[in-house]
Amino acid sequence: MKIVEPIRDKNAIKKVESILAQKNKRDLLFFVLGTNSGLRISDILGLNVGDVRNRDYIELEEKKTKKYKRFPINSKLKYLLDDYIKYQNDDEPLFMTKFNNRLERCNAYLIIKSACKEAGINYKVGTHTLRKTFGYHHYQKFKDIVILQKIFNHSSPSITLRYIGIEEDEIFESYRNFVL
Repeated sequence: MKIVEPIRDKNAIKKVESILAQKNKRDLLFFVLGTNSGLRISDILGLNVGDVRNRDYIELEEKKTKKYKRFPINSKLKYLLDDYIKYQNDDEPLFMTKFNNRLERCNAYLIIKSACKEAGINYKVGTHTLRKTFGYHHYQKFKDIVILQKIFNHSSPSITLRYIGIEEDEIFESYRNFVL
């Protein structure tokens, strides 16, 4: 079984966002929320409208770890959230199907897989791709693995590096640059 990868190319991320924007606001929002928060898909899909309305932070108990998490909503997310939830009730799931059910992981996977395929991304992607994409680009921007380790609640920096695909990237780069 091959592990899913982050989307390393920022232009590919923009292309996926553009594809999702053409389809519907819901799909674009859950993709952007995942790539801008590092939340697991189970935590994203578990949010209700009231968890984000008129808030500067998202607070939740992570489903997997049962740990409390609080983080600020960035300006890109704030704009998308405000536009998306303006006609929804606070007690509704943030991400619903056309049948008024909470969007499920398998549907989220199909949406991500389809948009990535349409964007020309030809490696293995899945719901964890959003979290890994956040981690990869956060690390590229700040080069602070300890902060990222804390964001992800990982037990060591080496786990975080391996998780976001940095370790493999660095090994491959060393091979490419080594000529005897």
